Amino acid sequence: MTPLPDRFCPTDGTRVPAASLAWCCPACRGPLDLDFAPTPAPLKSLAGRVNSLWRYAECLPLAAPTVSLGEGRTPLVELKDGIQAKLDFLMPTLSFKDRGAVLLAELALRLGAERVVADSSGNAGTAVAAYCARAALPCTVYVPARTSAKKLEQIEAHGARLHLVDGDREATAGAAREAADADGVFYASHVYNPYFLHGTKTYVHELWEDLGGRLPEVIVVPVGNGTLLLGAALAVAELHAAGLIDRRPALHAVQSAAVAPLAHAWAEGADGLVGVTPLSPTSAEGIAIPRPPRARQILRAVRASGGTFLTVTEDQIRHAQRDLASRGLYVESTGVACWAAVREGALEGRTAVVPLCGAGLKTGLAAP
Repeated sequence: MTPLPDRFCPTDGTRVPAASLAWCCPACRGPLDLDFAPTPAPLKSLAGRVNSLWRYAECLPLAAPTVSLGEGRTPLVELKDGIQAKLDFLMPTLSFKDRGAVLLAELALRLGAERVVADSSGNAGTAVAAYCARAALPCTVYVPARTSAKKLEQIEAHGARLHLVDGDREATAGAAREAADADGVFYASHVYNPYFLHGTKTYVHELWEDLGGRLPEVIVVPVGNGTLLLGAALAVAELHAAGLIDRRPALHAVQSAAVAPLAHAWAEGADGLVGVTPLSPTSAEGIAIPRPPRARQILRAVRASGGTFLTVTEDQIRHAQRDLASRGLYVESTGVACWAAVREGALEGRTAVVPLCGAGLKTGLAAP
């Protein structure tokens, strides 16, 4: 079996051995990146491979998966005027988080973890619970007490222990991290663990393959903790370095106007979060993250791509959700944020893809 790559801290360079269960930088307690620079396979060599994200084996830090549920290879459908939607709500647990969760569960299994801990606003916890069930790993998922009932039901259905936290998303993450410091525990963090990003990057590898070896001019992604955006940036860099694309698409990051710390920092021209961002209730619970740990990396990736930040109001989210439903696509309120941001002409005629990240059955319709 191919050796696992080491991890390192992008802030201070501290290295963490591949076999360690440490979940953060031991010096600054920040997120880790992976010492891994793969070369993607050319388009013609993909024919006949397994019909899941594992077809991009050269780009994944784990090989020969044992816990796969056939995740990935979700379809593209046209919406209008050169804008396509990628239907990532058609994943095994009905959200794009399966892309990263499968790698976390596989890694936990290989590292011999005794149990797994995760924190989530719902979808990541569901995905981790499902893949831990597949791997026969005990799992505890910490979620805010206000999380959608259907997401809580799904997590428990997979056999995970559910731990409700009174407080916001940050309080939930804090409770999980405290538990993650115990011996034998694998912290399946979709924020701190870089393996998750190397799972989400397959979203862009699929776009590249399905669009015949090219990418749209703009890739639009919802951003809370930024795991899909950072994964997209990784994939774009890999494809460009290999000479498989000749230009890099702009990354447009979308936040709810109610919780938009990154959009605020962007408007201020800052390299990191600035001040205290006002927070209001939002139906886009999956991206309501007031202090994303990878904020500097997210801002840097958007800036390097020539992209920008967009925000959407609750009315825009509500109208976009119903608009997509009228087109046959029932998507959860967080998952419609990108369509809400661009459906009325924000892209000025450029080609683009928006992700529909989670199924509508997870949350129901946004309240009027």
